[in-house]
Amino acid sequence: MGVEIRESPVSDTEFAEMEQFVRDYLEASVASENEGGRMRWYPWHSAEYRFNHIRNVVELSGEIARAEGANEDITQVAALFHDIAKLEVDQDIHAEEGARIAREYLKTHTEYPQSFVDQVCRSVRDHSYQGDLEDLVLETQCLIEADILDKIGANGAALLLLRMGYESRTHMDSAEMVTRVLERGQEARKRVRSQSAKDIADRRLKRVRWFQEWLEDEVVGMER
Repeated sequence: MGVEIRESPVSDTEFAEMEQFVRDYLEASVASENEGGRMRWYPWHSAEYRFNHIRNVVELSGEIARAEGANEDITQVAALFHDIAKLEVDQDIHAEEGARIAREYLKTHTEYPQSFVDQVCRSVRDHSYQGDLEDLVLETQCLIEADILDKIGANGAALLLLRMGYESRTHMDSAEMVTRVLERGQEARKRVRSQSAKDIADRRLKRVRWFQEWLEDEVVGMER
């Protein structure tokens, strides 16, 4: 069940200010690290990619929340903050640190109800949960499903194909890389719980299958 907060306390202006804060925070995280930080030469470890991922998750989580009856404001504000600490702390504590940053921001820059702030921070803190998503409140489930779904589909295929260049692979490896996206997408389809998330996964998987078929049809010697 979602929380009982049904009013919409977040204005477009306030959300835009939060978005700018998150972008500035990510860029500062990279700038403050010596020698470019951890694996900055991989595009998905850059502030630019991380912010783009966050925006994708905001949009996806809002779509799922609307379809499933969750509180959109809680879901999307949590999505905005969910990876804010990703570039400055270790992976296993970035969710906790993100929740701390979100709470500090919301308490000092806004006048939202305490219950709203608590739910946002709980969703940020729990977004790395690896168990059954139905164990969590609906807003957190929507956030995690969106986070999972951004890594599959056309976006996931583009990222893995881009990775080929960093690994000095040839284009003949592209079908193999796309197969990885399909396998990841199939696992994601099994994990998400809401029907709206499953529908999004199915659409994205279909696009990747088409791309894989086109590659195999057009490139001589590319094995099926």
